[in-house]
Amino acid sequence: MRRLLGTPSLLRHLALASLVANIVLVGTGGAVRLTGSGLGCPTWPRCTANSYVTTQQMGLHGVIEFGNRSLTFVVGLLALLCVVAALCQRPRNRSLTLWSVLVLAQIPAQAVIGGIVVLSNLNPWLVGLHFLASMAVIAAAYQLWVRAGGAPAGADLPRPLTALTRLTVVVAAAVLAVGTVVTGSGPHAGDAGAHRTGLDPQEVSQLHADLVFLLLGLSVALWYALRAVGAPTSARRAAGWLIAVELGQGVIGFVQYFLHLPVLAVGLHMVGAAVVWVAVLAVLEAIRPAPAEGSSPVSPAAQAASDPLPAALARPRA
Repeated sequence: MRRLLGTPSLLRHLALASLVANIVLVGTGGAVRLTGSGLGCPTWPRCTANSYVTTQQMGLHGVIEFGNRSLTFVVGLLALLCVVAALCQRPRNRSLTLWSVLVLAQIPAQAVIGGIVVLSNLNPWLVGLHFLASMAVIAAAYQLWVRAGGAPAGADLPRPLTALTRLTVVVAAAVLAVGTVVTGSGPHAGDAGAHRTGLDPQEVSQLHADLVFLLLGLSVALWYALRAVGAPTSARRAAGWLIAVELGQGVIGFVQYFLHLPVLAVGLHMVGAAVVWVAVLAVLEAIRPAPAEGSSPVSPAAQAASDPLPAALARPRA
């Protein structure tokens, strides 16, 4: 059993499963809010005052909310398996162990935030924090997946190009953060009695759109710059996928805005935000500096296995 768990390919598959499961959790969390099931289980950690599971009296809302809570255990189990698999690696890789532990540690913290959201009657600012915490878990899960495939060869790029990439990441994080404010001012509160931020939805939506256009412009500039300096194919491909995913997400965003926020479009937009975040992280990974001279070379198999963007997540959402 230990030999099986110590297989590098198994850890990489488990890490990818953990990454995908956390993105799915974002989608199910969106379903809770969009169906008005945010208080389907009105307390926490129990679902009702006397039961940890949903009851027949809670109806469909209770089933949806409890289903989302139950998925947390699936995500936690995958994270635990990643920790065990990382510890079984021979020789043991300290980086893999640390990233796997970080993913596992963030999941109960995320669950606690979710519980506080319920106990606060869906305070919109805490709901936004809950979403952003999911993005932090996804970032850690992504790093674990990349490192489980072996360190990429790296790239020797001009310093301004590295700065442009980091600026793109910062703007992407701002887009996500402002997106939660847009959600908190809109109509899908998760429950009819939940409060809103009180901000003007038109104004925060415009700010969000402005940041999206800035992100797209930076991404296009980055792609052209990478081509101009002859950056590695992996970096140019990652930047190209980022643009494609952003365009797909933008289409969904405009559709939901002009159709007055239909539930399906809003749900797709939430999942799309997680996919954009992964694509941004892939670009950042692709421009990581090359290893110092004299360090161990990377085998072609490991380099191929460590493509910074999972193929399953590379398709633009449209």
